[in-house]
Amino acid sequence: MTSLSGKTIAFLVAPEGIEQVELTEPWKAVQDAGGTPRLVSTAAGRVQAYNHLDKGDTFPVEVVVTDADVASYDGLVLPGGVANPDALRTRPEAVAFAKSFVTAGKPVAAICHAAWTLVEADVVRGRRMTSWPSLQTDLRNAGAQWVDEEVVVDLTGPCPLVTSRNPDDLPAFTGKLVEVFAQA
Repeated sequence: MTSLSGKTIAFLVAPEGIEQVELTEPWKAVQDAGGTPRLVSTAAGRVQAYNHLDKGDTFPVEVVVTDADVASYDGLVLPGGVANPDALRTRPEAVAFAKSFVTAGKPVAAICHAAWTLVEADVVRGRRMTSWPSLQTDLRNAGAQWVDEEVVVDLTGPCPLVTSRNPDDLPAFTGKLVEVFAQA
């Protein structure tokens, strides 16, 4: 089994609108591989996850993004949900945090609508990616090569990038996430 032992992975989310399974399944995969996931958000307290449009569970924020140091993390996971990345891309501190992982060459994984945060960070140009289908024009306009595949690993840019389309792709997404993050 691939190991993330000794690695700390940041999960960046907005205070509300996270697709719950896109947070909990990658979180569990990181833990199962021996890594330490940490919940980073734009506000302290608890974040509200959703099961599609219905409220799900809440989760405690461990670090507010303005207090988070990229040097403390070995990788970044961006869960989806429509409202979550839409809120993150309006927060300069969240966009800068995501961009700093790319600049530092640390692996980033984004699922579903989470690619919006990477578009806002201007880090998708020349990258091969996938996402929820409605983002394909946004990604292409930002210079990415969008493809309709369950998981895409792009190793051509400054950092390893893992992307997936939706919750149905979580088994492939979490498997590649752990594999790529372990090798980084």
